[in-house]
Amino acid sequence: MNKTNLQSNILLLITAAIWGFAFVFQRTGMDHVGPFTFNAARFALGTLSLIPVWWWFSSRAKEKSSSKVFYYGLVAGVFLFTGSTFQQVGIQYTTAGKAGFITGLYIVIVPIFALFMGQYTRKETWIGSTLALIGLYLLSVTDDLTIEYGDTLILIGALFWAGHVLVIAKYSPHVSAISLSVVQFAVCALLSFITALFTETIEVPNILLAGEAILFTGILSVGIAYTLQVIAQQNAHPAHAAIILSLEALFAAIGGWLLLNEVLSLKAQIGCTLMLLGMVVSQIKLFKIPSTIGEKPTIG
Repeated sequence: MNKTNLQSNILLLITAAIWGFAFVFQRTGMDHVGPFTFNAARFALGTLSLIPVWWWFSSRAKEKSSSKVFYYGLVAGVFLFTGSTFQQVGIQYTTAGKAGFITGLYIVIVPIFALFMGQYTRKETWIGSTLALIGLYLLSVTDDLTIEYGDTLILIGALFWAGHVLVIAKYSPHVSAISLSVVQFAVCALLSFITALFTETIEVPNILLAGEAILFTGILSVGIAYTLQVIAQQNAHPAHAAIILSLEALFAAIGGWLLLNEVLSLKAQIGCTLMLLGMVVSQIKLFKIPSTIGEKPTIG
C-alpha cells in the first residue's frame, strides 16, 4: 500500500467514525425537537457548510455544468429525505448502536436491488447477505418472533438508503458531485421543514437546546465527512473504501456505549458481529467465477 492509498484509507476511517458517532447525536437531539425539525435544521446547516466546498472545487477544476443537476438533485433529495425520515423517527425507539448496524445493511441491499436492474450479483454478496440477515435476526427479532418497532423503521430506511446509492451512482457521472450534493441536501432540508410545519411545533429555544446535536450532524456528519469522502475516494480502492465505511456501524455501537451507556446483550453482540462480517464479505472477492454469466456490469 503506497502513501497516497494509506492517507485515503485514514480519511475514510475518520469519515466512518464521524458518521458512526452521528447516530449518538441523532438520538440525543430527539430530547428537544421532533425528527422533521431536527432533519430540517441539520441538512440546512449541511447545505450551507458545503457551499464553500462547492466554490473551492469549482474554482480549481473544470466543473461539469448541467441544468440536469437540479432534476437529479431533486430525485436524490427525495430518496435522502425518505431514508433519513425513517432513520430519524426510528432512532427514537432503538439504540444508536442497533440503528448503525441496521442502517449499514444498505451495503448488501444495493447489489440485490441492482440485480433487478439487469446487473449480476457476485456470490460474495449472497454470502454476506445471508450472514447479515442472520445477524439482523439475532439483533432485532424478539422472543415472540416480532421485530422491534424502531428497528423496523430503521430497516425500511436502509432500503431507501440503498435506493439513494443507486440513484447517486446513476446520476453523479453526468454532473458535479458537489453540486449534486448541495441540491439534494437542500431538497431534503426543505421537505423536512415543510413536513415539520404540519406535524410538529417548531420552537427556536428547543432548536437551540438541540444545537450541539445539530452542529455535529450538520457540519461534521454532512459537510466535513462528505468532503473527506470525496477527497479520499479519488485515490482509494472502491472495495477497500466500502469496507472501511462499513465500520460506521461499529463506531455507532462504540459511541452508544461510551456516550449513552448503551449495552448490547450477548445475543445482540453476536448479531452485530455477523452483520459486520456480512458487510465486509459482500465487498471482497472470494471467487473467480461470477454468479451469473454475461457481459453485464457487476455491483457488489
